[in-house]
Amino acid sequence: MLTDREITHTIDLCLRLGELMMSNGAGAADVAATMHSVARRYGLRNPEIDVTFTSLSMSYQASDDEAQHVLLRQVKQRDIDYADLTLVDHLVREILRDDVPLARARATVAKIRSTGHDRPRWAVTLGWGAMSAGVAAMLAGSPVVIGGAFVAAVAIDRMQMVLSRRRLPAFYLQVAGGALAMLVAVVLMITGLESDPSRVVTANIIMLLSGVGFMGALQDALSGYYITSAARLIEALLATAGIIAGVGGGLAVAGFLGVEILSIEPAVYTLRGLAVLGAGAVVAAAGFAFASYAPLRALVPVGLVAGGAIVISRVVNQAGLGAWSTALAALAVGLIGYPVARAVRVPPLVIVVSAVVPMLPGLSIYRGLSLLAQGGAGPTTIGILAMVTAASVALALAAGVILGEYVAQPLSREARRLERRLAGPRLVGPASRRYVRRPGRPRRR
Repeated sequence: MLTDREITHTIDLCLRLGELMMSNGAGAADVAATMHSVARRYGLRNPEIDVTFTSLSMSYQASDDEAQHVLLRQVKQRDIDYADLTLVDHLVREILRDDVPLARARATVAKIRSTGHDRPRWAVTLGWGAMSAGVAAMLAGSPVVIGGAFVAAVAIDRMQMVLSRRRLPAFYLQVAGGALAMLVAVVLMITGLESDPSRVVTANIIMLLSGVGFMGALQDALSGYYITSAARLIEALLATAGIIAGVGGGLAVAGFLGVEILSIEPAVYTLRGLAVLGAGAVVAAAGFAFASYAPLRALVPVGLVAGGAIVISRVVNQAGLGAWSTALAALAVGLIGYPVARAVRVPPLVIVVSAVVPMLPGLSIYRGLSLLAQGGAGPTTIGILAMVTAASVALALAAGVILGEYVAQPLSREARRLERRLAGPRLVGPASRRYVRRPGRPRRR
């Protein structure tokens, strides 16, 4: 029989784990399932758990004759830290294996929350710069464009860091980021260093979009958490609207100064161009993962998955499948991301979110904005279609990745069962688990 103190400590542990997961981008269904599993492992059967975008609540009543224990916790921090998410994932796995007593689990969570990031802030800024430079390379930008994208990303990150200390809402941070990206492009145009610096703007749009939670919103909607999904979607739409407002304002200023920032047309990739495209995607995805504090061991797998996915997307797109090419590439990311995450010991979320970053619809958003800025019936219609295309690409990315995860996890379980069934004596590695008897477990007769 658990004491009141043990019940309270268990509920508090579950809420703290849920808060860490929710603030780092985990879906509401994953948070609720984790809290249920941990509570059950420590002796709480059938607790009531409520997960929303901004708060978590959990209650437990041992019997009708006893008082009900109810605790609430607010989700305030929204900075993505994949190192913390990985540590939480490892702790939960150890708890479910009965390797961690309750007191040590609570101490570990407190340590995760109180410990700072594992890399300096200036290195994170350079990671964002590398990400934008990789995207510029994907867009076939010149060395000046790649350098401009790097400088703009570094400036945007430092500016947003300063503004966030003044507690400005994220919408205004996105507006400032989009405007600064356009300002860098205007400077390149005025100085004559580059005749078409629009790729700088597109690269930084993808940087600003990378933290937007389209995938979490769709995952929550598919798993039945509609309120949380709506909240995530509103946040994502506000962030995207901020980017659009900032870039649109920059385009208006450029027009006032007589600087014409051209629109980018989708390129036709040759075999050599596909190699450059894949290399740029590798750098962009690894840069995002590094800037999001992902463990260093995950950077190379993330980059390789992203490079393969972008090549798949472009090759399939040549067949005229439109957004379906993005969906198929995202499906491949979801299928591959699960086993890759197990191999490098990180949550699948770290792999799949980082790998789809190079496929975010920054190009469609910029083309839509530049065409809308031109005015006229024809350009306006095409610009609206480009914005609709951007929304469909974001939806295809999220839906494809989530479907891939749904398919990959049962396949992985069945593959392990088949492997245990067919494997004989091994010359390297542990013996087949089929013949291993755990200590304390009676033999089968």
